[in-house]
Amino acid sequence: MGEKEDIQELLNFLLEYSTSLMGVGVQTARVVHNTTRIAKAFGFSLDMTIFQKSIIMTIVDDDDPLHPKTSVDKIKPLALNFELISTLSALSWYIYDNRPTLDEVWVKFRTIMAKPRMSRWWVLFLVSCANASFCRLFGGDGIAMAVVFLATLVGFLIRQEMMNRHMNHLFIFVVSAFVASMVGGIVVINHWGNTPEIALASSVLYLIPGVPLINSVIDFMDGHVLAGFSRLINACLLIICIAIGLSITLLILGVNSL
Repeated sequence: MGEKEDIQELLNFLLEYSTSLMGVGVQTARVVHNTTRIAKAFGFSLDMTIFQKSIIMTIVDDDDPLHPKTSVDKIKPLALNFELISTLSALSWYIYDNRPTLDEVWVKFRTIMAKPRMSRWWVLFLVSCANASFCRLFGGDGIAMAVVFLATLVGFLIRQEMMNRHMNHLFIFVVSAFVASMVGGIVVINHWGNTPEIALASSVLYLIPGVPLINSVIDFMDGHVLAGFSRLINACLLIICIAIGLSITLLILGVNSL
């Protein structure tokens, strides 16, 4: 690294980096550690305030502490992506160890963000297999597993299509839970197999917001109460939406209990 990078340009990158990390589902402490690590590599100190939908960041030149720069940016509404999380975290260590120029960092960052995601059809198939496995884990028989696979396939496909149309995510969860549970209810109304109730109950498990719930607990433990609370509230809203969709199915089918 040659001369010290322009403070505003570095601030723009750090905001882009941190909002992208938050958008793909990283716990708050990891975002702070990674972003601070990058700032330190360039010779700057960093202060961050993370809210549910935005990040406020103040950067200070260690050689000129009297002239800090502050800016704010919205958190990117990105899909959960563990590969992207790992790659972006590795980028922070690459910057810290190798001290590249900011232009080189931008190139690497844009290359990472532009990398194509796994095929949506492959994801659809794997999620369906995973949910069918959950059904088996809870004691479902072969018929129940097959129906749960089909229910997840249909429900997740509808979810993908609605997300592509940028519809409200709470409404998406209600519709997806309703459709999946209606397909899962086939075994109940036709009395197929020995575990129809397990098939119906398992049909909506693919929608459970496990990552937001886990991240909220981690945020609380790390002292990021505001971020943790907002994630917890959002996860609870999603669970309520799942319950609404499933309840509509139970009313239509006339099922009193699972």
